[in-house]
Amino acid sequence: MLPITDKSRCEEMVYKILRKKHLITLISGILIVMSFISKNLVDHEKLESILLICASLLGLLPIMIQAFQALKIKVVSIELLVTIAVIGALIISNFEESAIVTFLFLFGAYLEQRTLSKTHSAIKELIEMAPESAWRLTETGDYEEVDVNKVRVGDKLLVKTGNKIPVDGVVIFGEGYINEASITGESIPVHKTIGCKVYAGTIVDNGSLHIIAERVGENTTFSKIIELIEEAQDAKSHAERFIDKFAKYYTPLVLLIAFIVYLVSLNIELAITILVLGCPGALVIGIPVANVAGIGRGAKSGILFKGSDVINAFNKVDTMIFDKTGTLTIGKPQVNEIRVYDEDNIQYIKSLLVSIERTVDHPIAKTIIDYFKETNQLSVQEVNVVKGGGLKGIIDNNHIIVGNLNFLEKEGVAIPDIVYKDVKELMLNGHTIVLVSVNGLCRLLIGIRDQIRPTVKNELTNLRKSGIKHFVVLSGDNQGSVNLLTKDLGITEAYGGMLPEDKVKYIDNLQKQGRKVAFVGDGVNDSPSLARANIGIALESGTDVAIETSDVVLINNDYNSLTLALKLSRRIVKTMKQNIAMALIVVTMLLVSLIFSDWMNMSIGMFVHEASILAVILNSMRLLKYKHK
Repeated sequence: MLPITDKSRCEEMVYKILRKKHLITLISGILIVMSFISKNLVDHEKLESILLICASLLGLLPIMIQAFQALKIKVVSIELLVTIAVIGALIISNFEESAIVTFLFLFGAYLEQRTLSKTHSAIKELIEMAPESAWRLTETGDYEEVDVNKVRVGDKLLVKTGNKIPVDGVVIFGEGYINEASITGESIPVHKTIGCKVYAGTIVDNGSLHIIAERVGENTTFSKIIELIEEAQDAKSHAERFIDKFAKYYTPLVLLIAFIVYLVSLNIELAITILVLGCPGALVIGIPVANVAGIGRGAKSGILFKGSDVINAFNKVDTMIFDKTGTLTIGKPQVNEIRVYDEDNIQYIKSLLVSIERTVDHPIAKTIIDYFKETNQLSVQEVNVVKGGGLKGIIDNNHIIVGNLNFLEKEGVAIPDIVYKDVKELMLNGHTIVLVSVNGLCRLLIGIRDQIRPTVKNELTNLRKSGIKHFVVLSGDNQGSVNLLTKDLGITEAYGGMLPEDKVKYIDNLQKQGRKVAFVGDGVNDSPSLARANIGIALESGTDVAIETSDVVLINNDYNSLTLALKLSRRIVKTMKQNIAMALIVVTMLLVSLIFSDWMNMSIGMFVHEASILAVILNSMRLLKYKHK
């Protein structure tokens, strides 16, 4: 037993080595580059060997520590396999192989670590998005600002324009428009009146609301999003790496063969030779090289794979779930239909409409202004905003009313039957309706709707041909809008009104049925689902949180790359298996020849080793030229 102080120092040293693993990887890489320079430019073999030995020993330190830590809990890890391979290569003076094997292994670990740290920063960003304070009603009838953690169920709160709602609750007085994108993913603000539910983390775009708190602190929907992400990431982190599953059985087998040979022959040199030849570099680097080549090929086409585990999991996907707004659709409502009821004065009516819309800051107003941007602007004499209805004002001595059908009816506008017919038709097709009245007569109807991304329909067909069996849409939008979208896309399974926790439960149920699920989304509300699915896929145009909690990012926001990502992941996994098969065939041939023949020796064995490494590298490099048909 080591004295307590020595044991503590030893643990501290181990901790420091593991903490500096990224720096060790960098230094090891620099030493390898310097060794190649000394060999090819300076022609100094001794210096080359010294540099490679230093790179090998430095890189081996953290790997050997992790192998020992795994053995302490009775786990035979890939680190043990690498340790044996490197020590064996050093014994037989194959310094180049030992240095490159340690560097590639450490570099792969660095990529995995980087992905994990990104996840943590995503959760940190979410926490920072949460509201920190609230205006609470006191016994004296005044409102005081308090820390959000001091708010209790039943407290009455005031939320003004521009502020975040601090808790989940119900509106008891007032009305306004709330941006609920962080919860539902829908970009158009939702009108809230007495009795409507509101959620923590959403923002009041317009109006003032008095609410009563129903769920506070960790029980709010927004807090549940953070909790769901953390749980999903923890569950994924426990999944075994592809190479670990293989090493669990292969490493003990090689050790057992070497031990049996020693017991039978009592030849320690033969046993060591078996250990060295049984743990070839081709086997250790076969998967990392295939991953690096495959990830590079993906990046060239705008696809970012976050590690080897992602590629292996993507290869098995049979079900794809899509968010609606911002994922299958562009995410920005646009003017889609126009019905004119006064053709002679249409340009003037458009000018009146744009002029009054410019007086307010509202997403629908911005959509209309963007569509009619070439229209002349007139001087507005008077304007009033009617919450939940629309606008009315006086422009160029004309009385203008802009809003929904109910608002115009309340204002006494004459609405012909043709307008009612058009409103019904467009609403059935998922449009938001804006009517324009001039001097008491309805003159213009505008239908606003989010547009399906241009390449989505074609890509869904390609995915079906590629073997994806099930397609589902989960959306925070209403069921009617979801049904209209999925009908156009030929997707039969679709659910609206889904909160983030509902989506996660749905994914959990599919996974319990044995489905391998990929979820495609772009918003904060999608982050728990992106983390919980076997594979989370985000568009680069999505929120930072969605991008960082996903496993695959489509950098160019193009759905044409979705099928490529799936097929490329399958090709990468196929290449990994080919590399392992080649390495195993070589190992089997070497071991059989070594044990049962006289012609095999260390020199011949190492020559075959080098040839197998070259074969594995060349096979992996083919991925760089992979073409998607």
